[in-house]
Amino acid sequence: MTVACSLAATSDLGAQKPPVVAAAADVMFALESIAGRFGAHSGDRVDLVFGSSGNLTRQIVHGAPFDLFLSADEAFVEKLSDAGLTRDRGTLYGVGRIVLFAPHGSPLAVDQRLDGLGALLERGGVARFAIANPEHAPYGRAAEAALRAKGLWEPIRPALILGESIVQASHFAMTRNAIGGILAYSLVLSPALRDRGTYALLPEAWHTPLRQRMVLMKRAGPTAERFYEYLQQPAAREIFRQYGFTEPAD
Repeated sequence: MTVACSLAATSDLGAQKPPVVAAAADVMFALESIAGRFGAHSGDRVDLVFGSSGNLTRQIVHGAPFDLFLSADEAFVEKLSDAGLTRDRGTLYGVGRIVLFAPHGSPLAVDQRLDGLGALLERGGVARFAIANPEHAPYGRAAEAALRAKGLWEPIRPALILGESIVQASHFAMTRNAIGGILAYSLVLSPALRDRGTYALLPEAWHTPLRQRMVLMKRAGPTAERFYEYLQQPAAREIFRQYGFTEPAD
């Protein structure tokens, strides 16, 4: 699923179209907040497009008119850089985490070791369980790795419902037919989910670190450049922290 939103702000660029920022779905709420503050301070507008990092990468390769890309997996940025489609290799903007989430009323007992999920599987109590599609969503790959680490991947596969992005997976996890899912920490901290259920952070050692990198595309203009710089400033980094992203080591 791809979600697009435009944040209204006064532009000093006249009729020139605002830059398009393509971003991994897990940063949706954080980036909307940051873009709003950027617009308020600068008078510039950016258009935001959200989706899975893999799908957005394919769109860029096929010529999508994006000016800035925020990926949930730095490998996608490196791939685009190697293909000569970016200004450089970009910069890290945060490290994400995954959580086990259960909506209110779910029979799933939420815990950090997935013991409740394992027990429910043994009793045949898992009808539907949501994760993002591991084929193109980094948070889906992290969820698969965590389930494999606990020995639950094969038992739970028949019950999996796969979201095209982690945002779609979160919608699936909140339906009455699903007991929950493995979601992005940033999303369960958002206004849309924080009062909808319970969650527990899963061990970072169970999956490859979700090192998230952003990069300017070669077509990027001055407004995209300013927004890219703003994303690296303390005010923006504080918003990323509020949504559960930790500071990258380098």
